[in-house]
Amino acid sequence: MRHKRAIPNRGFRVADQIQRDLSELIRELKDPRIGMATISGIEVTPDYAHAKVFFTVLIGDPQATEEALNEAAGFLRNGLFKRLQIHTVPTLHFHFDRTTERASEMSALIARANATRAADDDLTND
Repeated sequence: MRHKRAIPNRGFRVADQIQRDLSELIRELKDPRIGMATISGIEVTPDYAHAKVFFTVLIGDPQATEEALNEAAGFLRNGLFKRLQIHTVPTLHFHFDRTTERASEMSALIARANATRAADDDLTND
């Protein structure tokens, strides 16, 4: 029996489609704990058994949103079954994406360091 050749970038295309479909499905959820959540990225395992779904929250509590999304994961996966044309729809695992949070913390640290350096320069130039 011959094995099917891997389709180039299929994992990326599947992840991209899951991201689009999940964004729509999440908007339909009625759970008040889910604030304004945005799917920021998806990592799918090579066998498509699991998907890490990274999200950010504009309004709402990230921890409560993560809890609510993980509780709704089965419902959301069922919704994906109906939309996706793939044999295996992955089990969803939601994780809060701290990238923007870390970026703003780093920006604040850089701004503080620059302000301190400027103040030190003023003192040495006097």
